[in-house]
Amino acid sequence: MEQGIAAALAEVGPRLRRLRTQRNITLTALAEMTGIGKSTLSRLESGQRKPSLELLLPIAQAHRVPVDELIGAPQIADPRVRPVPRRANGRIVLPLTPHAGSLQAWKVIIPPEQCEPDPRTHEGYEWLYVLSGRLRLLLGEHDFVIGPGEAVEFDTRLPHWFGTAGDQPVEILSIFGRQGERMHVRAKPKATTREGQN
Repeated sequence: MEQGIAAALAEVGPRLRRLRTQRNITLTALAEMTGIGKSTLSRLESGQRKPSLELLLPIAQAHRVPVDELIGAPQIADPRVRPVPRRANGRIVLPLTPHAGSLQAWKVIIPPEQCEPDPRTHEGYEWLYVLSGRLRLLLGEHDFVIGPGEAVEFDTRLPHWFGTAGDQPVEILSIFGRQGERMHVRAKPKATTREGQN
């Protein structure tokens, strides 16, 4: 990390000189604009003087550029995921993770006609959150109906199937980890009663 900082600082001087010469500004003119001595500016550009915030701020103001541009701070990429809906097994699936990785997230819309159970097993762990509608989940020998705002998590090595639990579509968020990663659902522990107490 220190090497990265040193390399970034070493680039500041040439960047300052490039910016000044591109704008046809002399060291004397820049010194007048910033109140920084001509020799200090020259040493900054040649790398003989380490850049500091109190030196870079007036230079950035004089050139009317952000300080980030002077130090070459990396630009932050647009973090938005732009899912492209696709059909898979009669369901509309929107991938919410842009790259293949150990955890994958999707928004899934299951149409009402998807109500015929077809349990399967495979490696991994799945977490589901119901956004709207009612989800029917078969897990092993159990049959659950999950409503909006409810979440479930399960090992996909158990025979499982999920679809609609009525005549309306169901929308869910699904997070799946092939290596068995878990999204832990926090739930209040059930109240326990001691023997002999009501």
